[in-house]
Amino acid sequence: MPDPDVVIVGAGAAGLSLAYHLCAPGGAVPLSVLLVDAPPGPLRPPPRTWCYWEPPGGPYDSALAASWPRLRVRAADGAPTVTDPSPFRYKMLRSDAFEALVGRRLSDAPGLRRIEATVTAVRDTPDGGAEVLTEGGRVLVRGRRVFDSRPPRRLPAARTTLLQHFMGWFVRTERPAFDPVTADLMDFRTPQPPRGLSFGYVLPLDPHTALVEYTEFSPAPLTADAYRSALRHYTQEVLKLGEFHVTAQERGIIPMTDGHLPCRVGRSVYRIGTAGGATRPSTGYTFAAVQRQSRAVADDLRAGDGLRVPPPYGAWPRAMDAVLLRALDSGRVAGADFFTRLFREVPGERLLRFLDGRSRLHEDLLIGLRTPVVPMLRTVLELPFRARTEPPPPTASEESTP
Repeated sequence: MPDPDVVIVGAGAAGLSLAYHLCAPGGAVPLSVLLVDAPPGPLRPPPRTWCYWEPPGGPYDSALAASWPRLRVRAADGAPTVTDPSPFRYKMLRSDAFEALVGRRLSDAPGLRRIEATVTAVRDTPDGGAEVLTEGGRVLVRGRRVFDSRPPRRLPAARTTLLQHFMGWFVRTERPAFDPVTADLMDFRTPQPPRGLSFGYVLPLDPHTALVEYTEFSPAPLTADAYRSALRHYTQEVLKLGEFHVTAQERGIIPMTDGHLPCRVGRSVYRIGTAGGATRPSTGYTFAAVQRQSRAVADDLRAGDGLRVPPPYGAWPRAMDAVLLRALDSGRVAGADFFTRLFREVPGERLLRFLDGRSRLHEDLLIGLRTPVVPMLRTVLELPFRARTEPPPPTASEESTP
């Protein structure tokens, strides 16, 4: 195989998104692209759900499972806060629909090839390119640039590391139980863990059907039985759904860390997706940052410009995330009260831009005044003196987002 211009390792959200943007019609410079997918088996993730917000008319709208014009947060006492984040809509994209949509574009791209292989390593070569290795140290392919989207095997040293871990059920109820125009982002009528926070998450597809999840931000995941117990409590005692059937299940673990996950790890080797820092440390959202990064990389390469891989989030949002993670982990800030207050006091559109790391400095400062100021300032003063330590290896890793 001739050395391609671009090799993409992994066909999850990040790998497929980069291939999709690289193979868009037009472009000043024709590119040869090789997409290396894991073979069927444990390295290939199961079907999963990605959620994000943007105005109507996005590139994946035809594949959406649903979208919602209203968002709701419920306080621990059940008091609801409903917000209209216009012009944004909250969107839900299933991985199988996304893969089918991207696959249609890739099948018509003359410069793209797909293969299946178990990749064990990626490294620079002396001639200025990079190579992909498979079992036994065999060179699978060489290319000018390699973009590695495999999940990180270990998380970096950090001052704070939490995990966002969850289990969700797609449920079908006997009676109408859901409002199809309102997504429940956080419902804090759940027992709170000793460290971090927990909440319910409800994405209605119609009056009888929804994705219902139990989510925690905490140091370690639960057992499968513990997730099922939490979901039974939430669906039966809190939501009071009555009779329902579980039609599908998903489970995920998302790192929430202030450790550094660099985009560039060699002269011609780059990391994208969660491995490249695309997961927002304070929320776990990933998909929107993956799209921004993929478009920027594709635009540079297709124009023949020098490649610049932008960090998914700037230094200021990362600093705010570090403060919030430490404040949550230390218990100085009660997560349920913190997020309830934000949604109650900040307009929906402004808050979503803030959560996406795209708000302006003066907006961030105004939002900061609506948080527990004294505990947050104490955390700001403490952070520079906290050592970065290696977290224990996670028990599982899935490229999933809430």
